[in-house]
Amino acid sequence: MKTVKTKNVQKFTIGMKKKLVVLFMLVLLAFAGLGARLISITTNNGKEYEKKVLSQQRYDSTTIPYKRGSILDCNESTLAWSEKVYNLILNANVLLSDKEKNKDKIQLTLNALNKYFAAQMSANGIDLKWIQDYLEKNSDKKYYILAKKLSYDEIKDFQDYASKENLKGVYFEANYIRKYPENTLASDVIGFTSADDVGQWGLEKQYNDILGGVEGREYGYLDDDLKLERTTIPAIDGNSIVTTIDSHLQAVVEKYLNVFNEENKGKVRPGNGAMNVGCIMTNINTGEILAMASYPNFDLNNPWDASKLVGMPELHKYTEDVLDEDGNIKIHKGDVEQVKDDKDNPVYITAERAEQLNNSDDADTYEQKVANLQAMWKNFCISDTYEPGSVSKPITVAIGLDSGKITGNETYNCGGYLEVGGHKIHCHNTGGDGIVSVQQGIQKSCNVAMMHVAQATGIHIFSKYQKNLGLGLKTNIDLPGEPFMDTDVMIHRENGENSKSGDVVMVPTDLATYSFGQGYNCTMIEMITAFNSLINGGKFYQPHVVKKILSSSGSTIKNIEPRLLKQTVSDSTSEKIVEYCNTVTQEGGTGTTAVPVGYKIGGKTGTAEMSINGRRDKINYVVSFMGYAPADNPEISIYVVVDRPNTIKQDNARFATTIVHNILTEALPYLGYPMTEEVTEKQQQELNEFREKYGITSAPPKVEENQEDEAAEGNSSEEQKEEKEEKEENKEPIWKSFDVDPETGYYINPNTGNLVDPDSGYELGSSAFEDEPSDDAPKETANN
Repeated sequence: MKTVKTKNVQKFTIGMKKKLVVLFMLVLLAFAGLGARLISITTNNGKEYEKKVLSQQRYDSTTIPYKRGSILDCNESTLAWSEKVYNLILNANVLLSDKEKNKDKIQLTLNALNKYFAAQMSANGIDLKWIQDYLEKNSDKKYYILAKKLSYDEIKDFQDYASKENLKGVYFEANYIRKYPENTLASDVIGFTSADDVGQWGLEKQYNDILGGVEGREYGYLDDDLKLERTTIPAIDGNSIVTTIDSHLQAVVEKYLNVFNEENKGKVRPGNGAMNVGCIMTNINTGEILAMASYPNFDLNNPWDASKLVGMPELHKYTEDVLDEDGNIKIHKGDVEQVKDDKDNPVYITAERAEQLNNSDDADTYEQKVANLQAMWKNFCISDTYEPGSVSKPITVAIGLDSGKITGNETYNCGGYLEVGGHKIHCHNTGGDGIVSVQQGIQKSCNVAMMHVAQATGIHIFSKYQKNLGLGLKTNIDLPGEPFMDTDVMIHRENGENSKSGDVVMVPTDLATYSFGQGYNCTMIEMITAFNSLINGGKFYQPHVVKKILSSSGSTIKNIEPRLLKQTVSDSTSEKIVEYCNTVTQEGGTGTTAVPVGYKIGGKTGTAEMSINGRRDKINYVVSFMGYAPADNPEISIYVVVDRPNTIKQDNARFATTIVHNILTEALPYLGYPMTEEVTEKQQQELNEFREKYGITSAPPKVEENQEDEAAEGNSSEEQKEEKEEKEENKEPIWKSFDVDPETGYYINPNTGNLVDPDSGYELGSSAFEDEPSDDAPKETANN
């Protein structure tokens, strides 16, 4: 008999049984709670969930697009807006439902489509036969776009007919497209959006979050009686922005940049009138940008049109790495360089090449098109760096005066060059200017005089003032495209130091060339922002393009006030700089050709010899003019830069001064400035011919007799100055928001830790204003 062994089964203890009972009860409670929740959902929210589920299964559950906000000029004229358009949608599934019963209705629908939209559908290669073939093969499809971007006027008659005949299977899908009513106006500034309405360039990109909105949603659902109902979550439209740009001034600026190009294109090389031309106009006392343009511009309604590239130097983008003989990468994928011919000359884009870029389906050709278009879309006025040349000479003198290193009464002997660090550094007048004063150094643009001023100032103080004036730093203007990092004020270093490090290291030859604007880089917006502070009493305003944000209903959400950042020089230094720069446009100065008839302006010319591949060839130059008006009470400034004009002899600032003359001849009357200077009969005749040639209709306002008397006595200018000062006093300087040092009562700059004088804004602890000798500063000045 077999013996069966029984297993020793362990029994649950009383404690374990109790725990199991508790666990079982908890599980029961959890299921009870879940059941209660399901009952609650079914009872209270079941219909809502059912609606949403059903809505996802029907074609009439749609997204409601938002309307992107508009971009307006300073007078709230429209520069960019969004137009509502409609896509024509075919739902084959609905149209063919109960096909035999609705045979006549289907044919009626097809005939109506052909009658009202034949032309629009043909743009997509669609006609009546195509639709019939599509329906035979795709009877279950619910969505096909037959025509795009139809206006309300185009769809209205069909809607009325469809409603009357109760047509099914065709509907309209609303959308918005971006429109730019002025086409090319301010294209650098405004920018454009992508196909899905996202800002890609300019203000459209910078203010995308403000201009953009939130999409809405329309849900289709069946009610308790199985009837189709709708619930709508409306879209939230975007806000609008009001810019500081004056459309008329902008058009004037662009007109004369185009005139320059037409007069100079193809003269020496086959391209445009210059490699780059830019112009900025600002309100000196607020930092507002009144106009900003470069040539060539482009059509905002068709930014991908390569025909606008004609005359530009062609660029080549590498679509794969290029290796050297040893297999090392010598050119990286994505690198861009200028296309050269077999004689190492730039190749310029022709009309034939532009057509090829527009029409080719080749992937590599498309890459080349994009690379070249991006170069055109780039805003030269804020993105490109260059050596500013002699427009920076007022900065050199201002540093010397404000630091107390010169008084303005010094004279210097210019023999045509000055030997510095073993190098002969020449004046633009190689024959020499002879004995010149500080004022004449600016008037005649004497390099030797500027080198003496810089030597007297010293390397340490000079570099600190440069930084305080924003040179080498981003201005943080409200536009995309400023260099991602601070621009390097050094082009090359003889001893390898990085100018971005805490201790700026310069050698005497650096200081000498810096004094007349060579050897360091800046952008146009940096230079005009710095210069404005030299002639407005030393107040450094952040440049800006937007002054107001409006809601979609048009009410003001936010006013963007001028932002006063700091004091760069004293008021007395500023007055001296204005006095000196006024002589530049007077007899004996270098900028007389910039002066419009009947007006008195000030300014400074600039000519900078370019460094190409580390060498200066005395062929390639950047020429410029920085101007302001009125001369005795500056309110607006204008800066024109011409990069390598298309001419044999490039080193002539007249290319820039002529553009300024043309712009101000039309702009000053428009802005309401009366003529203050006597006009000869010959000048009046020339002015009349100029106005007729360029279609100018606005004439300068007349000066009333009492105003003429006041101007003669000098009272009007003084009153204007007092009025301006009163306005400035009402503006709250930024340093007033700093914490106060309890011991001294002075403000503390949170960025530097220096004490700031509460009245002047000077940083008392800053070495920019201290009399600190530098090791490599000259021991003596060469004043005569």
